Amino acid sequence: MTAVGETDNRGRLRVLILGSTGSIGTQALDVIAANPDRFEVVGLAAGGGNPDLLARQRAATGVTNLAVADEAGADAVGDVTYRGPDAVTHLVENTEADVVLNALVGALGLKPTLAALATGSRLALANKESLVAGGPLVQKAAAPGQIVPVDSEHSALAQCLRGGTADEVAKLVLTASGGPFRGWTADRLEDVTPEQAGTHPTWSMGPMNTLNSASLVNKGLELIETHLLFDVDYDRIEVVVHPQSIVHSMVTFADGSTLAQASP
Repeated sequence: MTAVGETDNRGRLRVLILGSTGSIGTQALDVIAANPDRFEVVGLAAGGGNPDLLARQRAATGVTNLAVADEAGADAVGDVTYRGPDAVTHLVENTEADVVLNALVGALGLKPTLAALATGSRLALANKESLVAGGPLVQKAAAPGQIVPVDSEHSALAQCLRGGTADEVAKLVLTASGGPFRGWTADRLEDVTPEQAGTHPTWSMGPMNTLNSASLVNKGLELIETHLLFDVDYDRIEVVVHPQSIVHSMVTFADGSTLAQASP
């Protein structure tokens, strides 16, 4: 197994993508396709709800190493390496990868997260639920620097923290768009429809993250994730509503200076 941060002997990072048919997984594949000299896809995993897309991804990447959790989805894709509830974990355990992108949705991502850390691969973590649900287990399993946050807010914090050390931090600030119901009265919220909750004013995301963003549950999960990733007490983590969604996160240091990460 290649050590954390190293590449294979061809100079390309071998990437295993979990949740390849979701929003983050498809974006990751777009980035990889645009940089074939830097990355190589060595495996794909998906729940099986979109077998046609997974089949197209296999054809585009030339990957034969596939895991599909749903049996019917596996049948629809055809010729998959692993199938069933533990398929994704088996794929992680048996694939040589430099980077494992965990873009699964929900706490079912915990076992693959732990498996990826056990292999020594760098874990690009978009599955915040695995860290929230299994925080101490994940922290114990991870080597220093092995987990790289993918969520825009936590990636922004990691970038800002390069400007100072953790013991210099006075406050971490997460931003929130406020979702589609920002400013609504309690009476108006009584008539919310699923369609309204499934539409985000700023971002295009999967259905669960979109719904959790509308209810602000997602921001609560991000708050816990921030505490676990950066070992900062909750009383030093703040959430501010920023409807423009230009600034993703900020770090305020003990000297009063603040670094912010902004991107469209």
